[in-house]
Amino acid sequence: MFYWICKYILIGPWLRLLFRPQVEGAQNLPADGAAILASNHLSFSDSVFLPLVCHRRVTFLAKSDYFTGKGIKGWATRVFMSAVGMVPVDRSGGQASESALDTGLAILAAGDVLGIYPEGTRSGDGRLYRGKTGVARMALEAGVPVIPCAMINTAEIQPPGKLFPRIMRVKIAIGAPIDFSRYEGMSGDRFVLRSMTDEIMYELMVLSGQEYVDVYAARAKAAPADSIAAAEPDMLIDRDPELDQDGEPRAPRDAPGGAAAPVDPTGTAAPKASETPKDGSTPDGSASALAS
Repeated sequence: MFYWICKYILIGPWLRLLFRPQVEGAQNLPADGAAILASNHLSFSDSVFLPLVCHRRVTFLAKSDYFTGKGIKGWATRVFMSAVGMVPVDRSGGQASESALDTGLAILAAGDVLGIYPEGTRSGDGRLYRGKTGVARMALEAGVPVIPCAMINTAEIQPPGKLFPRIMRVKIAIGAPIDFSRYEGMSGDRFVLRSMTDEIMYELMVLSGQEYVDVYAARAKAAPADSIAAAEPDMLIDRDPELDQDGEPRAPRDAPGGAAAPVDPTGTAAPKASETPKDGSTPDGSASALAS
């Protein structure tokens, strides 16, 4: 009840008056049924403006730190977070991550709308970073569509670290729902989860117009900014042919448009056809299976 009072009486009308939300693709928001709103994350105000333009309640998973503050400031933060539909979760990893997923699944099981930021944290430089696969796992286990939502200029309205927002028109783009039912029953396949997550991030990239960087936002924040900006594509990932620096499966470098060159288990690239000796033997001296 407090959520709706804030949205339609105490806070929402003032936000609409001051920031005049401009929404492209509002017809893609679900009228009923459970769904995941997957958004890029540029500003703290993303969690305010996205629920504002959705006629249904949107529940976000927020880090528990927002709910544990002390004093008047801590109390005010807890009240505000509850008012905008936040649910506290522990994001420290391990078992805590499983608990966060369970919380999200419970929200979806109730037929509600779950808001999530696949990047896991706000972008520090306005670019779009690699998505974490939790959004894909929840979509498959709950059997719900994912709706990509792009916050366009919230970083200009309230840049990271700024307490008070600038008064200007907020712009939001909402894409068509993505149906992942073709992967039903495959929530335990990490390659499927990575493929799904990359598809979601691609849609967000198209909607937002952001530059995409294939590293996690938290990793980028921890690394020197100039090293990320100047890195060649091959420097942003490790040399394992199948897994990235975080142990997750990587799509072929050439895709779409062709398969990546095969690599044998020793890490030695497979020889090109032109490199096979005319006598039909392979480089190690054994007979080729293709020799006649």
